[in-house]
Amino acid sequence: MASTVIAAAASSSMAATAIRATRCYALPYLPPRSSSSSQSFPIKQVSLTASDSRRFAPFQTRASSSEESPVDANEIFTDLKEKWDAVENKSTVIIYGGGAVVAVWLSSILIGAVNSVPLLPKILELVGLGYTGWFVYRYLLFKSSRKELATDIEVLKKKIAGTE
Repeated sequence: MASTVIAAAASSSMAATAIRATRCYALPYLPPRSSSSSQSFPIKQVSLTASDSRRFAPFQTRASSSEESPVDANEIFTDLKEKWDAVENKSTVIIYGGGAVVAVWLSSILIGAVNSVPLLPKILELVGLGYTGWFVYRYLLFKSSRKELATDIEVLKKKIAGTE
């Protein structure tokens, strides 16, 4: 349960200001840290056995001694500059980019508004779960329906690319 503390602060040039502060008692109280460096906490050392090292073997990684990175930043920037220079109508690209940013911003506002309605997010989650189940049953469960989905995707790719 949270308690509310109201403190009033007054200064010579301003009127009293009310400040609300809330405390959450769900977390345990931790004493403040002392500034002295003499206090230290014990560190538990763990030794791994041979069976543990075999169990964690897939998770081991090694550092590379090569100074050559697989992605070169200068190469990426030169490629982007070449592509930008190849664009004929730069204003259209800027307008589309700005429209995309505005669309993302508006959709985040819309999602926030929908999320604030009490039961609507859970109902939409159930609808999404039901649609996912239907999609798996309709297109992914059987071999013939997977082939049908693959052909539908290829047709859509051709329509988008303009080759059909």
